[in-house]
Amino acid sequence: MSIHFTVSDLTKNLFHSLGLDRPPRALNPEEGLLLECYLAGQIPESAWSDYVFETPELARHVEARRSHH
Repeated sequence: MSIHFTVSDLTKNLFHSLGLDRPPRALNPEEGLLLECYLAGQIPESAWSDYVFETPELARHVEARRSHH
């Protein structure tokens, strides 16, 4: 008996086990404003990296927004 996985299956399983496949949690008003300012180009990448380090959920919201546009 052999078991076959594709890289896609393994990636999906990893994302699921880490909880990364669920939708991002709702942002509070301050986080929402930061997200909007970043997407509008008003926050430099270096500053955005600091925000994402403190609140990793912000990066998930950016990815979710970009994947829907």
